[in-house]
Amino acid sequence: MKAAESTLRSLNWLNFSIAAMQAGFGPFISVRLTDSGWTPGAIGFALSAGTIASIVAQVPSGAVIDWFGTPRGLAAPAILCLMLALTLLALAPAHPLVFMAELIQGGAGVGLSLAVAAITLCVSRQEYLGERFGHNVRYAAVGAAFGTGVLGVVGTGISPAAVFLIAAVFGLPALAALHGISGADLATAHRRTSHHTAPPPAARRSRPVPARRLLADRRLLALLACAALFQLANASLLPLAATRFPHALGRRADLVTAVAIVLPQLIAAGLSPRLGAAAGQHGRRLLLMAGLVPVPLRAVGFALDDGVPAILALQALDGITSAAIGVLMPLIVADITHRGGRFNFALGLTGLAGSVGATLSTAASGSLADHAGLPVAFLALAAAALAAILVVWAFLPETAHLPAALRVASNGNHSR
Repeated sequence: MKAAESTLRSLNWLNFSIAAMQAGFGPFISVRLTDSGWTPGAIGFALSAGTIASIVAQVPSGAVIDWFGTPRGLAAPAILCLMLALTLLALAPAHPLVFMAELIQGGAGVGLSLAVAAITLCVSRQEYLGERFGHNVRYAAVGAAFGTGVLGVVGTGISPAAVFLIAAVFGLPALAALHGISGADLATAHRRTSHHTAPPPAARRSRPVPARRLLADRRLLALLACAALFQLANASLLPLAATRFPHALGRRADLVTAVAIVLPQLIAAGLSPRLGAAAGQHGRRLLLMAGLVPVPLRAVGFALDDGVPAILALQALDGITSAAIGVLMPLIVADITHRGGRFNFALGLTGLAGSVGATLSTAASGSLADHAGLPVAFLALAAAALAAILVVWAFLPETAHLPAALRVASNGNHSR
């Protein structure tokens, strides 16, 4: 049984609209705060507030979705909270407002991403889950590219504050898309997949595996280490590079920041469904390692060349990594939890590990840049990226478990 076409379309547009809205966070904040006189260290400390909030919210949000089976019920208030955070950022670059906005964004963003993953698990046929995650990444990438382009033009032509107000408006189509996802499709997940967590709690065939047993799974522990090291390396790469833009480009900084985000998003949009299909046919491990390789290359490149053209060229490589992480991380978690359940809890743990890495990345790299210079900070981030690749190579086995008959070649039509 397949999910209704309208549900799958609504899920696509939900990913698109959320990404367009969340384009208001991240590098645009760095540009705005740098233009207002904040140092890289102060910016990194402010951004860390959001990651601290995500650390607190990750595991409880996943546990709530697993226990109650209500991903749509969590998604709607999370979207409203993100709209509020963007409005606060638009008011003024005062420290209290920025920190409050980051705290709200960190907590709400976690709940929203876990809810979308849970919805995807429910509406996807088992053999096409990787491809479905690929479509999520594709629509999110196109949405981020669209939103970033619009916000870049707004920041250049109107004002930096207007960027955040326009980003908040994208929350309205996100709410409309969420409403279009059928509750009946979520309730009949057991007809499409044998994954333990997909059906509503009352329809699950057994109790989930105890949390302590899941926490002892060496595959999950290796994935958590990889997620933490990846975010340690990646989270502050573009924000640090973007601090060079206002000094070199003036009012064009927002527009160039938009280009730096759009390029990799377009690459991710093209790669993601094919990568998801490939993961279904050939496994996850080697694809994950290949997707991590561009991170140290970007970091070393940023250290060696501070020119804007070089930054933009290197940033395009992030599209490969975005596609790999966006598709393979939730897919590997689904593999690990297929029989024992607790998908959202485990995905929350993965997000928690990444949030810890991102917190250390933005705070430590900003401080290192203040005291030793940007090149040294970039080289430190490159070392962390290499460690993430080493962890996958040495400790993460192949997790694909489906029978060969289910590893069918995809024709690109996930709605089957």
